[in-house]
Amino acid sequence: MEITIRPAAEADSVALTDIAFAAKRHWNYPPEYIDKWRHELTITPAYIRANTVRVAEAGGRPVGFGALVRVEAGFRVGQTFVAKGYWLDHIFLLPAYIGRGIGSRLVADLTQQCRQRRIGKIHIFADPHARGFYDKLGAVYQGEFPSSIPGRTVPKYILEI
Repeated sequence: MEITIRPAAEADSVALTDIAFAAKRHWNYPPEYIDKWRHELTITPAYIRANTVRVAEAGGRPVGFGALVRVEAGFRVGQTFVAKGYWLDHIFLLPAYIGRGIGSRLVADLTQQCRQRRIGKIHIFADPHARGFYDKLGAVYQGEFPSSIPGRTVPKYILEI
């Protein structure tokens, strides 16, 4: 299976949104969690224009994507502080493509984008199911932080470039 990685186009927004929702549903999250995440899982043309979004394709169709976001000034979301800097905002794959090395290729592509811009590290709030993925990439675990779901935490990592 040949995988290509390319920049996202605004026209990819619906396909990328579908991938994000399919990936979250793969982990059997309750419908109320999916509803709570609706805004952050929806990839708009404006989001694609404003951020570095890369698409993994197989057979000419999107099967995954990753996004790098620049946070200009730190801010708080509830009890959690989101630091100024660059954040890996999304890495999502269609469930049939999980475990095939595509996520690692997307992160490698995004880190190459960072090297070209002289970005030294990426912050990551990870889905708890993705801990092993980020551990294998060599990201450094920073601890657990409150998520947007009350009583739930997510791991935070830093990936040095």
